[in-house]
Amino acid sequence: MKVKNGFKYNKNGWTYISIKGEPYERGLAHGTLLKDEIKTCLATMEWNLYDSHGLEMDFFREISNFIFRETIEKNFPEIYTELKGIAKGANVGLDELILWNNIASLDYVLPKLKLYLDDMPHLKEKYGHLLETLPAVGQLEGGSNKGSSDKCSAFMAIGDYTHDGKICCAHNSFDNFIDGQTFNNIIDIKPTKGHRMLFQGAPGYISSQTDFFINSEGFIGTETTMGGFNAYTHGDPIICRIRKCMQYANTLDDYVDFLKKENSGDYANSWLIGDTKRNEIMRIELGLQFVNVERKKNGYFIGFNAPYDARIRNLECVNSGFDDIRRHQGARKVRLEQLMEEHKGMLNIQIAQEIIADHYDVYLKKINLCSRTVCSHYELDDRAFMSQADRPLPYQPRGAVDGCVADTESCKKMGFYGRWGSSCGTPFIVKDFIEKNMQWKRYEPYLVDRPSQPWTYFTATDKTNHKNTNTNTNTNKNKNTIKRVTGKTGQNKTKRKKSTRSKK
Repeated sequence: MKVKNGFKYNKNGWTYISIKGEPYERGLAHGTLLKDEIKTCLATMEWNLYDSHGLEMDFFREISNFIFRETIEKNFPEIYTELKGIAKGANVGLDELILWNNIASLDYVLPKLKLYLDDMPHLKEKYGHLLETLPAVGQLEGGSNKGSSDKCSAFMAIGDYTHDGKICCAHNSFDNFIDGQTFNNIIDIKPTKGHRMLFQGAPGYISSQTDFFINSEGFIGTETTMGGFNAYTHGDPIICRIRKCMQYANTLDDYVDFLKKENSGDYANSWLIGDTKRNEIMRIELGLQFVNVERKKNGYFIGFNAPYDARIRNLECVNSGFDDIRRHQGARKVRLEQLMEEHKGMLNIQIAQEIIADHYDVYLKKINLCSRTVCSHYELDDRAFMSQADRPLPYQPRGAVDGCVADTESCKKMGFYGRWGSSCGTPFIVKDFIEKNMQWKRYEPYLVDRPSQPWTYFTATDKTNHKNTNTNTNTNKNKNTIKRVTGKTGQNKTKRKKSTRSKK
């Protein structure tokens, strides 16, 4: 499908859109291309907010207009203009679109809302008496803990850990399926100012929020949320700060500065940023009062939804699960470190795809598709070993919904690899799931099937005949031979010839 300033196509469960031009024109193209998808997302959001909180859309719209819309219009006019174009193209309300773009941040705002009620007198008059019982962050997961939800697995490696000494990165998103199932879009934005961006995102989004992106300046970016985070102040929304990074940052220092400026603490993440031109990687643990920045030219960073920084973990988070291998944070911290060392000197695109699809459970010491594995499957987990009763419930429709992998070579070509459905390819079929788990039947009209899909390569392009799109992932120059063997634990392992490059 073509429109002025853009086009789209579908491939292996993904929808690819390419848009270009001035802010309003590229937004108009975005909205027009994804009109039906955006309307579905907004309708599902409205139902989900009511089901989770028992409050009507007017309540959330007013919060969003004060916390997000006014701030974006004042401080980020280019982004605001692009959002206006998307709303016009999709024929939807701008208020609802801005709320949709900031839905992840809303969960951080709600527990602190009473601090800002005097600035929203209409909301205070109408809803003030209800705010004492307003569900805290985490309620959408079925919990009542006063800390943010946790999502995603990731790693970024360089130097002695990769097959060529350059950067290799992988990420998957795990989320409640009603939310996460919308992130099957690869969005290519070619603005008139700043860097070209290619990222995974949802219909109508101006930034990724999964997060996975590359850009024409040679940066690879991803993140994992910091679970249990409970600090917030009214500043600039994270969607605007990271979009500014993607479009305008020229150095790793710029990423730090842009993310810290007017930081709200909303959607607090451990950001992993790779600079392929200078061959350096960085982790930014972005709390509110505390920010921890580390940079490496040799080594790796992993993401598992808990911060290493003791200040953030103890003073700005609750019950982070950092050392608890019964929980997915502690279990994946151990497993990802094991996998980094197991594949040291060999990490490439193909091995990264295997790692992000890993199912070894370090708590039970066996292959086990469950919530604790790198490729997370809450929908298959009876939660028999929970250390916290109000965490996600048994067989909750939640878990990994994708996988994304990039390295220095793919970034140079403005491309990355994605797998839609789950990182491992395990299908999710709504009818089968509901028949086995009737407690979630009210979700059935809003859930969608995600059949098994192959890994697919996407690259930014100005042409609709995307010749580089394919499902062949064995494109890197490292010709390691691969032989499957079964280890003592039952985990599939991979034997490979050691890289012959000299160690640094």
